[in-house]
Amino acid sequence: MAVPMKPGITLKLFLAILAASVAAAAAMALATRYSFQSGFLGYLTQVETQRLDALQAALAEEYRQKGSWERVRGDYTRLREIAISSAQVPPLLTLLDASQRLVAGNPEIPAGATVRPVVVESQTVGWIARAPLRRFSSAAEERFQQQQLRASWIIAGLALVMAALVAVVLARVFLQPLKRVAAATHRLAAGRYDTRVAVGSRDELGRLAEDFNRLAESLERNETLRRRFMADVSHELRTPLTVLSGELEALEDGVRPLSRESLASLRGEVNALAKLVNDLNQLALADVGALAYRKETVDIAPLVQQAIESHRERVAERGLALEASLDQGALVFADADRLQQMFRNLLENAARYTDRGGRVRVALRRADGQVAIEFDDTAPGVPSEALPHLFERFYRVEGSRSRANGGTGLGLSICRSIAAAHGGDIAASASPLGGLRVSVTLPVAQ
Repeated sequence: MAVPMKPGITLKLFLAILAASVAAAAAMALATRYSFQSGFLGYLTQVETQRLDALQAALAEEYRQKGSWERVRGDYTRLREIAISSAQVPPLLTLLDASQRLVAGNPEIPAGATVRPVVVESQTVGWIARAPLRRFSSAAEERFQQQQLRASWIIAGLALVMAALVAVVLARVFLQPLKRVAAATHRLAAGRYDTRVAVGSRDELGRLAEDFNRLAESLERNETLRRRFMADVSHELRTPLTVLSGELEALEDGVRPLSRESLASLRGEVNALAKLVNDLNQLALADVGALAYRKETVDIAPLVQQAIESHRERVAERGLALEASLDQGALVFADADRLQQMFRNLLENAARYTDRGGRVRVALRRADGQVAIEFDDTAPGVPSEALPHLFERFYRVEGSRSRANGGTGLGLSICRSIAAAHGGDIAASASPLGGLRVSVTLPVAQ
């Protein structure tokens, strides 16, 4: 059984605009009809009132000439002649004397009739009554009314046709950007992350297109990072595994004797592999917000000092001098173990990538509600174009700070995650000592 197609948004918008236009046109036609009927009838009533005024004057003159109503009494023909000759009033009239007794005309005066006095020399000598005008009284007036009403319906029909045309145009104009975004969304969902939408306006539809483009850029960037991350992980895992495989084959083939030195080499590769897996696990936990933090208010200076003392021998083995300048009494709300981990990573990074005979300097200072910890080392430095990428995963600067010096390329990424978890920041810049400066800023505990 075929499933009936549901109307699209274009048809819905067209029908909505058309329905609103039909309602507006019908209301306009009805209002025009009512306004015309009441207005035109009022106009005719006003004209009849003016004619009654003229008839009053004619009847007053008739009474003045004869001194009584004897000439008119009971003679409706005479009353009609006076009415027609004076103001062309149709003969639907009643003439009463001063005592409101019938002189001529219709003896039954309907409710709502217009009654006017006939005054001669400031004395009321009679009354003229005119039945209320409730309908059009002539064929010409009826035809005029019908013509006007017919014209109003024709205008309403033309307005509906124009409204339909405008509805079609508006539906297309308004929905074209949405259709472009919908089509682009389908392409994006299919994995085409280079999809972009042209922004043609600054209204809500334009902002929707801009948001879509930002989403596409973010997905494209994340996909690029994911692919690069997978390639880097596979490469980093391949290296120690290849070394382990080669050394084990050499031991099996008898090329290399089983000795303490060969076992130490194997253990070194296993430790490197374990460190890489542990670093990856740390980053994965940080990404999902599952890295455990037990924060409390701590003095950061002793933590930095402990990290320095734990690396003093390591730095000395590299032939480097280690200097420290630490302000005391800088309190932060932090996890002491995680901060120690970050400081040790930064010290290890400085010791590994500084030429023998150089020096490493650690400074801690407090200013403007923040604690700044700076790790400076001597040459070699880092090219300025590489500084923004140092905290990316598996990123290594070619040359002096390369894989040959060891490390997984994840230490600085872990440091960035730890700093961010404490509401702080970490940045790299050129050091005044000629090498690299890594600056960590943390908010002072309130």
